[in-house]
Amino acid sequence: MSAPLPPQVRLLTSVRDVPARTWDALVPPDGVPFLEWAYLDALESSGTASPEGGWHPRHLTLWRGSTLVAAAPAYQKDHGQGEFVFDASWATAGERMGLRYYPKLVLGVPFTPVTGPRVLVAPGEDRAARARELIRAAVEGARGAGLSSVHALFPTEPELDAFQGEGFAIRLGVQYHWRNRGYRTYEDFLGRFHARRRHQLKRERRAAAAQGIQLRTLRGDQLAQVDPEDCYRLSRATAQRKVWGYPPPTRGFFETALKHLRHRVEVVEARRDGALVAGAFNLANERALFGSSWGALEPIPFLHFHACLYHPVEECIALGRERFEPGAGGDHKLVRGFEPTLTYSAHWLAHPGLDRAVRRFLESERAAIRQGLPQWRRETGFKAYASEENGMKDA
Repeated sequence: MSAPLPPQVRLLTSVRDVPARTWDALVPPDGVPFLEWAYLDALESSGTASPEGGWHPRHLTLWRGSTLVAAAPAYQKDHGQGEFVFDASWATAGERMGLRYYPKLVLGVPFTPVTGPRVLVAPGEDRAARARELIRAAVEGARGAGLSSVHALFPTEPELDAFQGEGFAIRLGVQYHWRNRGYRTYEDFLGRFHARRRHQLKRERRAAAAQGIQLRTLRGDQLAQVDPEDCYRLSRATAQRKVWGYPPPTRGFFETALKHLRHRVEVVEARRDGALVAGAFNLANERALFGSSWGALEPIPFLHFHACLYHPVEECIALGRERFEPGAGGDHKLVRGFEPTLTYSAHWLAHPGLDRAVRRFLESERAAIRQGLPQWRRETGFKAYASEENGMKDA
């Protein structure tokens, strides 16, 4: 019997260079929906993640003959926006050394701070070997193109060994995720809190009804009722109020996602007297809900908490979902029952001096995060917090 063909690396400048079924065959069945072909295509084809905006698709793929055996969504970046792993200080330090930090190569999904495999591998393949091959190809490609660095954003913990084996430094981050601890009702969830915090959450949740606002979630065929222009207006309104914000997804993104990701998209609408005042655009699979974007046409006290936290949690309990990841940042989530959860990133820098400086910084940052985790866990407001419940491991 002849030996299998050695895999060959190909660089793609659009996810459309691969058929959707071919790409999606690599995505784990219970994986995050942001890795699916339709989502990446919605970002790219709509201009949300485009060369004009500083996102140049450079997807790394591994082929055995005509068979795709591994792939890594990747983009050459002209800036540091839309990544949620902040390295502006590294760019400044590089400039002081006389280095050009941009462009750089990013392995990840634009505008999406969600943990998931950064290297997708076909079933039956040697996962570790294929991952190392594509990571090595990323570094070699960056060297050949004169790029300053390669960054893997929000990889899974099991992938870290492969990145470290290719010389990457590991960075820790923290997000706040809701975890279903066997709740049967929303009242079960509230029952975990100290009385004072429980009353606070109830009061904030009642505020919307007191102002005549009603919330509902649309999914599946109900999404035919959603106007993409409304999603765009809400997202744009919030982005415009943030001086540090980046451009919101284009209208075309929402139009494409509502059409081709109907099995994944969930839209929370907040209406008053029938008029839309706010909403959230989320994605989901059977086990988890993921926050994507939020917007409000006017400032309404506590409505953000209700539409983006309390209402989705109640729906997750009703549907039996295991977790809800509402997005990056936001200490306000911590005190509302969202538990601190480690996230990861991996970084390779070509310049030895900058690499050494970054590694020193990451070492102290990791120590600070590990030191802070116990206190952050206590701040959830739960009556008791068994740290072993969290299932978190330090890198």
